Amino acid sequence: MAKGDHIKVKRFGYYHHGIDIGDWTVVHFTGEPGNKVNAEVSRTSMLEFLDGGKLEIVRYKKSFPSDAIIQRALSRLGEKGYSLFSSNCEHFARWCKTGEEKSEQVDDAEATVNASVGTGLAATASIAGVSATGSAAGLSGAGVMSGLAAIGPGGVVGGLGTLAAAPSVIANVAVSKVLKDDDKLPDEERESRTAGRVAAKVGTVAGAVGTVGTISGAGTVAGLSGAGLTSGLAAVGSTVGGGMVSGVAISIAAPAVAAGVVGLGVYKVWKWLSD
Repeated sequence: MAKGDHIKVKRFGYYHHGIDIGDWTVVHFTGEPGNKVNAEVSRTSMLEFLDGGKLEIVRYKKSFPSDAIIQRALSRLGEKGYSLFSSNCEHFARWCKTGEEKSEQVDDAEATVNASVGTGLAATASIAGVSATGSAAGLSGAGVMSGLAAIGPGGVVGGLGTLAAAPSVIANVAVSKVLKDDDKLPDEERESRTAGRVAAKVGTVAGAVGTVGTISGAGTVAGLSGAGLTSGLAAVGSTVGGGMVSGVAISIAAPAVAAGVVGLGVYKVWKWLSD
């Protein structure tokens, strides 16, 4: 830990950020969550900043010299106008270090929410498309099978793959935003993020292949025949208390979920190995 460091401490569900002045004081945006009306940039003791938490340092490859960082922090003492989305404690600390007002916490939360909403809407639209397409309308067994086959190409399996494409793209975009490259961060962090972004794409493919394999082996009739797919989708749906429709929804979402889990998981493991 050195003067001018961008430091952070874990609170309940988020990180609080500040700039270490080097004399056991910290300059940061004060204020409690949900009550930021009187928040302002203040200089407090390190103990007050930590409030019993564990100090962590945010590393940079490119930043201003330490004296300039401290000068920038002190120049904003007493400033108000806190905004969670555009001027929070992380925006402030990042600006002191690099001149850029960025908050990865806000960006990551936005990407996660957008991915969740987008995937849900895509899955809902896909089910509606299955119901309306094919020789047998509706969401009966025959309706689902004929709808998936019509959506294709490649029959029912191809239909599932086609419908899974949109949620998978949404998930990969979200992972790419969460793990975006930043030339001001250390090389180890940038390499970990690159590995995570690549792994998300691999996870998408693995999720799709694994889903087909699960459907093939889960039903009362094994294989990818019509009977095998029907019973397999019903068996997959039964894991959440549903039937074929639930099985289709799970199968559509699985590659997207795999993208997120694998991508972020590889990032964390790579980062751990690099530290």
